[in-house]
This record gives sequence, C-alpha cells and structure tokens, in this order.
Amino acid sequence: MSDTLILRLRDRTLTLHAGRPAIMGIVNCNPDSFSDRQRPRSTDERVALGLRLAHEGADIIDVGGESGVTHTPVTGTTEEIRRVVPVVERLVGHGLLVSVDTWKPEVAEAVLDAGAHMINDVSGLYHARLANVVAARAAGIVLMHTRAAPKTENFPDYGGRVVADVRNVLNQLRERALQAGIRADSIVLDPGPDFAKVPSESVEVLRDLPSLGVYGNPVLLAVSRKYFVGTILGREPHQRLAGTLAALGWSAQRARFSIARMHDVREAADYLRVRAVLDGHEEMLAVDRGDLRLQWLHDDDEDDDGDPGGSREPAVR
Repeated sequence: MSDTLILRLRDRTLTLHAGRPAIMGIVNCNPDSFSDRQRPRSTDERVALGLRLAHEGADIIDVGGESGVTHTPVTGTTEEIRRVVPVVERLVGHGLLVSVDTWKPEVAEAVLDAGAHMINDVSGLYHARLANVVAARAAGIVLMHTRAAPKTENFPDYGGRVVADVRNVLNQLRERALQAGIRADSIVLDPGPDFAKVPSESVEVLRDLPSLGVYGNPVLLAVSRKYFVGTILGREPHQRLAGTLAALGWSAQRARFSIARMHDVREAADYLRVRAVLDGHEEMLAVDRGDLRLQWLHDDDEDDDGDPGGSREPAVR
C-alpha cells in the first residue's frame, strides 16, 4: 500500500502523505464569518493573508465569499463574485493552489475562469450543475455531507445512524461527481462536522473516519474552531486553538490521506512537523551546540531592569 496519494487539480497536483494532512488555509472575504474576530477588509489585505498563510505552511488557500452561518441571508451571486475573484486572480498569479468555498455554479464558473483549482462545496451538490462546471474545467471538488439546504439550519433525526447516513450520502455524491465527468483522483470527501449535526453527532462521525476512506479519496478535516470543539471546552471560537489541534491530531491518525482546513496555519504546521519528527517520518535536524538562541530565553533588546544583554534564564527547567 502506497504512503502517498496524488490529488489532481486542473494542471497542478498535490501529493498527500499517509497520516500527515496537507493544510488548507482560510481566507474569508465575507463580513459575517463566525470564527474571525479580525478579518481582512480589502483585496490587498486578503491577498496578503493568503500569502502569509502559504508562507506559514498552507498547501492550499481556501477563499470564501459567503459565510455558512444561518442568521444572515444568502449572498447574491454578483456580490460573491465581486468579493472573491480579485483575490483568486492574485493568489493564483503568485503561484498558489487556490480553492473556493462556494455552492453556486455561477460563482464556480467565475473563479475557475480566474484560475482557481478546486471548488469546496458545502451544500452537497445542492445545484447539480456545479459538478458539470467543475468537470468541464478538470478541477478538483470537495463533496460535503449535509442534510440542510445552504444557509438553512436543520438538525434531522438520524435515528442513531448518523455515521451510516454520512457514508451513504458521500457515496452518492461521489457517484454523481463521477457521472458528471469529474476525475476520481480530483475528489475530496468531507464528513461535514457541525453541518446538520449536533456536536455529539459530529464527534460520532469523526470517530468513524477510517470508514470514509474506502474509495481511496482523501478526507477534508474541517475541525478548526468548530462548534463541537467549543462544546467540549466551553470556549468561544477564538479560544479553541488547543482543542482544534487535539481534534486535528486525533483525526489525522484515523484518516489515512487528508487535508486539514485551518484558520491557525502556523500552529497547525508546527504541530504536524513536531509529530512527524517524533513519529520518525522526518529527520531530526542537527544542532549547532554553540548556538544557544533556542536553548535560552532572552530579550533581544534588554531585560526587565533595563540592562541590555542582562542575565538569561534557561527555557526549560
């Protein structure tokens, strides 16, 4: 069994490694995301954020022009295109892999024409034509499980069989995508934590992640700052980093090939790198014994009493 998997996204490929997720960084271009306290407002700021996330370790930048929250109305197609296309064009121009979070075929056409490589559809192919749009451009697609219409709150009674429902729906979506002409190696499956699921159901689905990889498609781990994490911890979205990393690490061990959709890219990349070294998947770097910068805590300017180059304390006792 191979330890790598190739995801084909138009004229680009992304190599995924078993047990170590690729990272998808989030750039929200909408004003109402539930999880962003300080979001970029201008195109320049959004492009700068995307470039920073790529520098910090993001393999894909996911650009979104509409929040999934249900207390605001559906964003008009023209407005969504206005928000995201300039950002997509510039990020692609910088050589980045770009996905766009949208469920509208018209928006998908516009962003793919602007150079985007993948569509991240959180609607479960609410519009069947979306699959045809993606197929016509040989792009990638994320197919997500949900039982709610876009921007609509709905928590159905799964009769204690939420895991089976996720498997069945993702299987159906995958078949619809294939029939539309989307390549099998361009499909990512998303179990949809918190979409049409109460927190306990999201946890139940994540516990069964290995069963979602039966077709060899990678899984999207959209666990960043999610409601189920907040419910476990009793913390607001911006206070959920530790919980997010716990969910990421746990899920990464169970989804053989995956992509982690993250707000905090640097922290996720650091976490995954340290784990990879401890697991023996990456070599430990050689250490210059004469370089004490990482061994000792120090203030680059002056210590507490104002004396430059004052005493240093060991980083770990």
